[in-house]
Amino acid sequence: MQKTIKIICLILGGGAGSRLYPLTSIRSKPAVPIAGKYRLIDIPISNCLHSGIKRIFVLTQYNSRSLNAHIKNTYHFDHFSYAFVDIIAAEQRPGSEKWFQGTADAVKQTFPHLEGHDHDYILILSGDQLYQMDLREFVNKHVDSGAEISVATLPVDKNDAPGFGILKVNNDGFIDRFVEKPHPNELENWISNVEPEQKAQGKEYMASMGIYIFNRETLKRMFDENPHQTDFGKEFIPGAIEKGLKVKGYSYNGYWTDIGTIKSYFDANLDLAENIPSFNLFDDDRLIYTRARMLPPSKFSSGTLLKGTVVSEGCIINAAELERCIVGNRSRIGLGTVMRNCVTFGNDYYESFEELNNPKNGIPMGIGDNCYLENCIIDKDVRIGNNVVFMISAQMRDSETEQYCIKDGIAIIKKGAVILSNTAVK
Repeated sequence: MQKTIKIICLILGGGAGSRLYPLTSIRSKPAVPIAGKYRLIDIPISNCLHSGIKRIFVLTQYNSRSLNAHIKNTYHFDHFSYAFVDIIAAEQRPGSEKWFQGTADAVKQTFPHLEGHDHDYILILSGDQLYQMDLREFVNKHVDSGAEISVATLPVDKNDAPGFGILKVNNDGFIDRFVEKPHPNELENWISNVEPEQKAQGKEYMASMGIYIFNRETLKRMFDENPHQTDFGKEFIPGAIEKGLKVKGYSYNGYWTDIGTIKSYFDANLDLAENIPSFNLFDDDRLIYTRARMLPPSKFSSGTLLKGTVVSEGCIINAAELERCIVGNRSRIGLGTVMRNCVTFGNDYYESFEELNNPKNGIPMGIGDNCYLENCIIDKDVRIGNNVVFMISAQMRDSETEQYCIKDGIAIIKKGAVILSNTAVK
């Protein structure tokens, strides 16, 4: 009989998420919507549940109210199992008066909360990555190898390598060299032997995905021996290799992206509208779980042209054309409107007929008639008037107003913003 692997998962809720501003001005990174109806946190939790890992803590600190509410309203298990998805918020207490100072510090401060749970291994995931991984295989290979630490890796090219921890593995698959965010001039010393297909793509550098497995006793000992270290990638992993600990590399070759910037977030969303997207939402065996809402089906007026568009639940769409768009729950889009390369989060509630006839600020919630929106992210509960134009290009300089900002050639219309009729940004 196969021995039960006793494991607990900790999902890191991320820091301030300043590179995803303004989407993170009111919510944490894992709470940012993705693919219309999901939140980023749903990705690692779904990966865990499909892999049979059902004891999950999410560590939160910044802007966590929305994330806490989503987890509380979404992940319910029956009374006769030990499964849970629970929140551990950063806290001040005797002997630990600081908030989380880094990835390792967050886990260290959480450690006392794990004492009541029987476990031999700790799986550490990020709350802001988009991927589908069989974590059972990762865990089993860690256990079978006799490793003390395992690091999930993937091949990257020389343009991406300076943004990652880069490593080299020996013939036995153990990591013997590791550098955090190497300078481009150092990269020639970090080329790895990779598959021919990866080499043809220039992906010759093995990068850490920020996904780890630690043996419980190993991690406890490392915390005791390194009380001032706060980060796994910068300190713990390189230090463990230098001390001769058995650190295993687990090679992952599937789709993975780190949602770290507005551009990466925008591109990852729009890729989901492709005929064959890199990330498969339509897989019976690996469904992405999220909050179940009792919303009506979406409806369209006659003549709406859809091209490569993902539409969520409860939408009322009278638009002329939607091309390569992601449309969130309860979105309302007016007559004659054209949207291209847009991600809209939708609305938190429906306005009543009375509110629609006497709307706040004179503009109903949603997107008005005869608008043209291109290269936009539209946050929740936005009010956009009629004849509004946002024609954004990569050549436009970054800027910000009270209602919207432009970053990397993308306009982000802030949550609850009011865009007056006839506004033109181009």
